[in-house]
Amino acid sequence: MKKMLIRLKSNVPGLDDVLGGGLVAGSSYIIQGQPGSGKTILANQIAFSHMKQGQRVLYVTLLAESHERLFQSLSTLEFFEAGHIGAEASYISLLKVFREKGLQALVDALRLELKRQSASLLILDGLLNARERSSDALDVKSFVAELQGHASFTGCTVLFLTSADAENASPEHTMVDGVIQLREELFGSRTVRRLRVAKSRGSASLGGLHAYEIADRGVTVYPRLEALLALPSKMGGVAARRVTTGVADFDERIQGGLPADSVTLITGPAGSGKTTFGLNFLQASTVQEPALHFGFYETPERLKAKASALGIELQPLVEAGAVHVMWTPLTENILDKLASQLLEAIHKHGIKRLFIDGMGGFQSAAVVPDRLIEFFAALTNQLRAIEVTTVCTWETRQMLGAAMTNPSPRLISMLDGLISMHHALDGSTVRRGMVVVKLRDSTFDPSIAEIEISTGGIRIVGQMSPTASSPSARLALNSDDAAAE
Repeated sequence: MKKMLIRLKSNVPGLDDVLGGGLVAGSSYIIQGQPGSGKTILANQIAFSHMKQGQRVLYVTLLAESHERLFQSLSTLEFFEAGHIGAEASYISLLKVFREKGLQALVDALRLELKRQSASLLILDGLLNARERSSDALDVKSFVAELQGHASFTGCTVLFLTSADAENASPEHTMVDGVIQLREELFGSRTVRRLRVAKSRGSASLGGLHAYEIADRGVTVYPRLEALLALPSKMGGVAARRVTTGVADFDERIQGGLPADSVTLITGPAGSGKTTFGLNFLQASTVQEPALHFGFYETPERLKAKASALGIELQPLVEAGAVHVMWTPLTENILDKLASQLLEAIHKHGIKRLFIDGMGGFQSAAVVPDRLIEFFAALTNQLRAIEVTTVCTWETRQMLGAAMTNPSPRLISMLDGLISMHHALDGSTVRRGMVVVKLRDSTFDPSIAEIEISTGGIRIVGQMSPTASSPSARLALNSDDAAAE
């Protein structure tokens, strides 16, 4: 029979997911990272969560920094509550004992304090000091082994904090049950924080590097979506019903609307009508099946003004709770944070209709572009699993002609639908065209429709004229152009 490990929840957002459910109670962990990487904040965040559950914490420092300065720094963070100190937590310094009497005296002092405090969580800040002052690696390994043996016997979980280089596999790594590495890296001019569980004895964890940030609430970890949702949260069948796009004459071309729980991408250059199509899609939402606009370009107020100018009154839908609007500016974003915020909003509001205006916003947030395909695969699979019908946009570069830049063929292959919108030159007139390139498991009209943007949004006014849709002017849809991306 498989034994279930008892977990100590860190309650650090995202960290327990990476750890496979939390820290293993009674085990020992090294939290490793350069100064400024957030080790102390992370350890104290775990400690205060432990205290708030009525458990006792012993926090021991081997550093010269006073506890007053530590508390001053922590007091700016939401999790810090001074009332717990002295009640559920004891903060002590054993630097003098260590300097004057050595490692064995330190172990003896820690044993005494653990017994006296009845602590179920021990945090030792300054393991690097112990290693640097020891005569050899065996001393430190013996120290770690003796301390964790005593802690394990009393059911105490131990966190050793060290500022050793994250790439440095120290001798004590072989003694502990887990190693959590924190690192701060530069990508161009941008600073990125990433966490890795380098060791997790007897417990599954999510491998690789996971982004984290330090803000007012402390540390928040954003597990890589393709690791967290390697499989969607549930496996469902294929819905038979159709979902209106909000453009009635376009629905006629695709057998009554988009397949429910599908993901459809709209490509096209600026001004071709992608956002307007999305507004029509949002307008068809109801309080019973609400919609979410997740965008990177227009602020909520600008989006409402744009909709109003088209005769689409978005504000009443927002006030009724039929439409929700989330705007994230195209500045410095964290890829997996965007996905986390999106999925959290869908769950919170019971979203059934989603419009993502600008998949390029995810692309801009990726510091490792090579993982985008796996990221999008995990995201789209989860959106289908939670029964959300999704329309998203991808902006192509050129305004006219055939040499447009299309999304990667691998991205297109994982989508249920692909609609291309474009401008075409007809003599001295620029016309807008729209064509369904792909609609999985469905029949559709493959001809290029000419569209107009007017009161009410998009409407089809006929077929694209032969002149405007000639090979020299129309959008290229062949694989060579797609592969150019």
